Amino acid sequence: MKIKDYLEIKFPTLELVPSIYYQWNTGIHFSLGKDIYQFKENNELNLDLFRLVYKQTFTIFNELFEPNDDLFLVTNVYKHKTEGKYPRKLKVYQPFLKHKRYLNQIQVKTYPYPFEVDKAEEYEMQQFSLLCKRKDIRVNELLKAASNEDFPLKPKFGGYPVGYPDVFFVNITKDIIFFVYDDRGCELIALDVERIHPLYKKYYHWIDEADRQF
Repeated sequence: MKIKDYLEIKFPTLELVPSIYYQWNTGIHFSLGKDIYQFKENNELNLDLFRLVYKQTFTIFNELFEPNDDLFLVTNVYKHKTEGKYPRKLKVYQPFLKHKRYLNQIQVKTYPYPFEVDKAEEYEMQQFSLLCKRKDIRVNELLKAASNEDFPLKPKFGGYPVGYPDVFFVNITKDIIFFVYDDRGCELIALDVERIHPLYKKYYHWIDEADRQF
């Protein structure tokens, strides 16, 4: 199965790019690290914030994904069309997979650049996808890398200078998609509201008032 085929069946109107919460009727938008600023008064990074964000993303993920769940690990890489074809694939996946054999199973498809910018036609999006199980991924490190997007912290994703890669966890066992866009928040959508309603109630205090809908 390919990610495109799965989405066409289960989430037919969804474009797998940031803001999935706003594209789908059944979802949750969590705000992370509430009331803590990224920097201290002396302009040093506030590591207390990042420790909280890591804890929150780990908690949400572990409530959604079980070790044997089948999932697509999908990465959008944004690049100028003149750059090489797939030179960054290993930097996106290699550090976060437990078994190197999966590197040969990664699929890739090229799409138009999805964002509105000047000369957008000069750029493109390469979407990499790997069908695996949750237990095959170094989840904690991967979630940290997603949260560290705008800051000089490790781990980080490899990628092109055009934009930081976006990583989506598409759980095909439970029909759930999870996306951490950076240290400010994460998005969750589901085919069945009953899959995520308990999470909504349990972590209601992590949801901004404007995003409370159930």
